Amino acid sequence: MTILGTIVAFIIVFGVLVFIHEFGHFFTAKLVGVRVEVFSLGFGRRLVGFKKGETEYQISLIPLGGYVKLLGEGMFDKNRELAPDDFMAKNRFQRFLILVMGSVMNIVLAIVLVAIINMAGVTVPEYLDQPPVIGYIDPGSPAEKAGLMIDDEILKINGRPVKTWNEVEITIGSKPDREITLEIRRAGQILDVPLKTDKITKYEMGYAGFRAKILAQIMMVSPGSPAEKAGLKPGDVILAIDGQPVFLYNFVEKIEKSPDIPVNITVDRQGQKLDLTVVPRKEGNVGKIGIMQGAKSVTQKYSFFPAIARSFEENAKNTFLVINFLKDLFTGEASAKQLGGPLEIANFSYAAMKMGLLAMLSWIAIISLQLGILNLLPIPVFDGGQIFVLMIEAIIRRDLSPKMREIWLQIGFLLVIFIMGFVILNDLMKTMPAGWKSLGDFFKKLASSLSGVFNKG
Repeated sequence: MTILGTIVAFIIVFGVLVFIHEFGHFFTAKLVGVRVEVFSLGFGRRLVGFKKGETEYQISLIPLGGYVKLLGEGMFDKNRELAPDDFMAKNRFQRFLILVMGSVMNIVLAIVLVAIINMAGVTVPEYLDQPPVIGYIDPGSPAEKAGLMIDDEILKINGRPVKTWNEVEITIGSKPDREITLEIRRAGQILDVPLKTDKITKYEMGYAGFRAKILAQIMMVSPGSPAEKAGLKPGDVILAIDGQPVFLYNFVEKIEKSPDIPVNITVDRQGQKLDLTVVPRKEGNVGKIGIMQGAKSVTQKYSFFPAIARSFEENAKNTFLVINFLKDLFTGEASAKQLGGPLEIANFSYAAMKMGLLAMLSWIAIISLQLGILNLLPIPVFDGGQIFVLMIEAIIRRDLSPKMREIWLQIGFLLVIFIMGFVILNDLMKTMPAGWKSLGDFFKKLASSLSGVFNKG
């Protein structure tokens, strides 16, 4: 069921993204009078389809993209006779519009979906939009070694201003095992603090070891538990234990250290402060009170126009994050393991689908924005590569020779094959068992296993 669900989720996500992208090319081509010969979801052999008018609409075998085939596209022979609805018969501006509208439609889809989510209302951890003031430092972490302290406010990372914890987490996460410089405010003084990040998880996410002042909120109370007997309820925000402030990362620790010992928990219940006495039940050698807790969350909900404005703001911010990540990837500041190919996209699509409609829409919006941006990169075969050629031709005021265009496309084809191979291999490497640190290890294990099989035979 997991495999089937993953496949279904991938087809839904990629189907929506590819259809919207190719529809942008299709609609604009029709608008300027270019004949569309094929509209395909997927590549390779045609599975099903039908023909209406001049266009063949089809679903093809390989669901890793799609294409719109235009009359005359890719045919650069100047001596051939051009029909009025030939792609090359149109001026450069009209061809530019056809090429760019695929990415534009993906970006528009992201804006529309985020606006819908903003209107529906989304629950997010409260601390993410708060100023990045350190509330906790993991023992032995890079932050502790760098001399960072509680109540330090992070102002910049490597010279880039950061205003919220969300920006800090994204910036640090994209810089694993790197020397970075934090500009902080400590007791009114501005200081530069050098710090070397670590890397965690199979995605090699950057790790510094400092955390926000994240309040714990009760999500669920078990029936008959010490928490229920004390009067704790879902939604209560935990402020203190025995008069000492506590946060999400040390609340459980304090409870576990008090088995069978009454503790006074101060909570915020819809703006009212309450003091409740709980006696943690001893389970093994630790205390438990029978709750599930998470970060204090808030529901953000907007009316129509504010939702659209907020969507533009969020997508603009995410656009710069994508661009900065690509730059960091190129300069070696970010890890290539943070890239996700079709296998990773499929896994995350399934996870989003299980979380519900809003999570699925949010995931589609994220991928749609990234697809729109990446497709504008000046890489041959991508729309951005063809737009780049049009810009060069506009500057030199003449068309490139058919030979030059052919070489450009061949380079692009090889580059795309390399990129696809790399991201798929990157996905496979992340799924390898712990201890297989390289592709060489993988093939050694495979060769050893095959050798054992043949020897037994």
